[in-house]
Amino acid sequence: MESSDAAIAFGALSQETRLDLLRLLLAEGAKGLPAGDLGARIGVPPSTLSFHLAALERAGLTQSTRQGRHIVHAVRIAGLRGLLGFLTETCCGGQPELCGDLARLLPPFPDEDTKMTPAFNVLFLCTHNSARSILAEAIMNKIGDGRFHAYSAGSDPAAAPNPEVIAKLHAFGHETGGLQSKSWDEFTGSSAPRMDFVITLCDMLEEGACPDFGTVPVTAAWPLPDPAKFTGSAVERSALLNELYASLNRRIGIFANLPFASVDRLAIKTRLDEIGGTNPVPARAR
Repeated sequence: MESSDAAIAFGALSQETRLDLLRLLLAEGAKGLPAGDLGARIGVPPSTLSFHLAALERAGLTQSTRQGRHIVHAVRIAGLRGLLGFLTETCCGGQPELCGDLARLLPPFPDEDTKMTPAFNVLFLCTHNSARSILAEAIMNKIGDGRFHAYSAGSDPAAAPNPEVIAKLHAFGHETGGLQSKSWDEFTGSSAPRMDFVITLCDMLEEGACPDFGTVPVTAAWPLPDPAKFTGSAVERSALLNELYASLNRRIGIFANLPFASVDRLAIKTRLDEIGGTNPVPARAR
């Protein structure tokens, strides 16, 4: 550890609430605690808690990850080891064992991922939540592989997903048991999962503008044709559905591999808008 890094760490710890937070997180170990639980135990309001947690994370002493609806904070044992090692590495003329080698007093700990690897919540919207958004939900949950939790909803939901869409997803090896058409109202209450991204998949949603999902989600529009309007024989409709699936699969694959840890919110928004303009389904399908 460099002296500058050690100074930042000691500066972060030079406050009573932060010391209490670090001790509490140490007691919880690798599983950590959601921010809400931390605030309740320490007895500080959310804005104050966020300020102190941010200082500890910038100092490399804690790390945060998104798990479903919650931001979970955990201690970074590697950061503490580095700080203790910095204190003892010059002890007694280069013989830190004479000081008790304090850094070794910490128990063995598994290797950690020093980068934040959040599980983002993504909501796909279309009018009836029976085809495009259902496809997107299934594709994202498969491609995301735990790094993304996908949901879908509509302004005027159908009674059930489009049977041709479900059959197509089965053919491509997707799990479809939990897919259902539902209203976007399910994602607006205080008990609803907090969304990180909201992506609309049709030119214009019926029943007016989207509801208020708050200021947190990054939004984008990826207009795609409605499979309910595909015409022709069963073979022709299947071919058009294949093209729609391929377009969504391509876009979501690009989305899932964006460098979230190294770019800011505005850059992510720009990239999502760019993705929405790529690889459209041919006009005959519209």
